[in-house]
Amino acid sequence: MGISRLTWGVKASFRSYVEAAEGSITLTDGATRAEDGSFVFRAVPGGDLDIAPDGSATGAMRFEGTVTFAAHSGMLSSTITELGVEAGNEGLILTGPGSRPNQDRCTLAKLGPVEVSPDGVVVLGSKITLDGMFQIADNYPPGTALDPVQLD
Repeated sequence: MGISRLTWGVKASFRSYVEAAEGSITLTDGATRAEDGSFVFRAVPGGDLDIAPDGSATGAMRFEGTVTFAAHSGMLSSTITELGVEAGNEGLILTGPGSRPNQDRCTLAKLGPVEVSPDGVVVLGSKITLDGMFQIADNYPPGTALDPVQLD
């Protein structure tokens, strides 16, 4: 399967909140915005992520692009960058750079269930983790549903 991009809106209500609070959502490093408000991250060459039609997966892939949320004169500040999707013993996860000392990568969200369309588009449910809560927005407890992740 040739994955060329990851599309993820983080959480629609979070995007709406930032914009309603007269905050900003800034896209850099190649990230773009889709018509529905979600963010598109380009695949970094060399990944070996493979997701079968039955939802089983192996490998990992990274994506480039940065999205920064800011509001309340800097009191709300969150950056999503260097996303990765990895298959492991506990299923698929969405990763980002670690936020603590000596932490290379952290798990932002657990992914699943997996839906694969006949044309190869993969849609994954996503639920925030504890690390994701600290990196994205601390008002969403672990297990809170986030926007789906789409790979195509």
